[in-house]
Amino acid sequence: MKNLFARAAWAGVLMAVMVLCAGSALAQGWPNKPITLVVPFPPGGGTDAFARPLSVQLYKQLGKQVIIDNRGGAGGTVGASIAAKAPPDGYTFFIGAVHHTIAPSFYPKLDYDIEKDLVPLTTIAYPPQVIVVNPSRVKADDLKSLVDFMRKNPGKLNYASAGNGTSHHLAGELFKQLSKTFIVHIPYRGAGPALQDLIAGNVDMMFDGLGSSAQHIRAGRIKALAVAAPKRVAAFPNLPTAAEAGLPGYEVATWYGIWGVKGTPKDVLDRMHDEVVKALSSPELREIWASNGSELAVMKQEEFAAFVHDEIKRWAEVTRVSGAKLD
Repeated sequence: MKNLFARAAWAGVLMAVMVLCAGSALAQGWPNKPITLVVPFPPGGGTDAFARPLSVQLYKQLGKQVIIDNRGGAGGTVGASIAAKAPPDGYTFFIGAVHHTIAPSFYPKLDYDIEKDLVPLTTIAYPPQVIVVNPSRVKADDLKSLVDFMRKNPGKLNYASAGNGTSHHLAGELFKQLSKTFIVHIPYRGAGPALQDLIAGNVDMMFDGLGSSAQHIRAGRIKALAVAAPKRVAAFPNLPTAAEAGLPGYEVATWYGIWGVKGTPKDVLDRMHDEVVKALSSPELREIWASNGSELAVMKQEEFAAFVHDEIKRWAEVTRVSGAKLD
């Protein structure tokens, strides 16, 4: 019997060594084929605004193509589910956002767990949100006149979001609470389609991440009334904060991060983390991030994991207090 246990113990040790060696071998040869970044929203949104430049910089560093795979739907949860079920071979990563820590409060039957099925690597960007309107549909020159109009005409205006349970949605709910107004929520399958409808004049306004709105604000296609940040953004020095514009306490930011698939060899995850941090320190990405009004946001893997856990609890409480539900 002792010999049997001894053989079983040795078999376990040998198996562990083989797994470690296999992981090390994979990491040494990684990457030897294209890498996929799953982006859980359609092209043109805030996630895309940071994922695409990052993919280009990673290609320069790694020498292998980095493919953006846009999988929109259900507030970003469709793409997250696809990424969570991908083979853990080190060739699929997930670009998610604050929306994915809100989702557990809105979608009780998710077929993945953001904390168990995906491995947090680091945050990549932290842009504030901005209150933008279609200038042909909304004639307000500033936030005060917009709020005055809303109070006199409850329900007349609407706002687009990237989908139920996204930061765009809850930013609108928070705005309604603080301003004591009512506007109609219109959810889309991502910030890109929502923003395009705002530009086209099919909706009135949006609470969008500055990363996706910046170029359209500069071009005059949409009008920014205030930034939901504690201080003005260097890229738009003339744009007042919400507090300066008459709505104190209205501060909302969107953060973006990158995850690996659970089961991916640790050496590969560590390497990808380091490559992303290196990419974010490049002059090219620093310039793009600054033009989008975003701060660089780099965390260690364990810091990001703790941050995600805290954000899930935080947004669960915000959701509860707001009473926001699926539309």
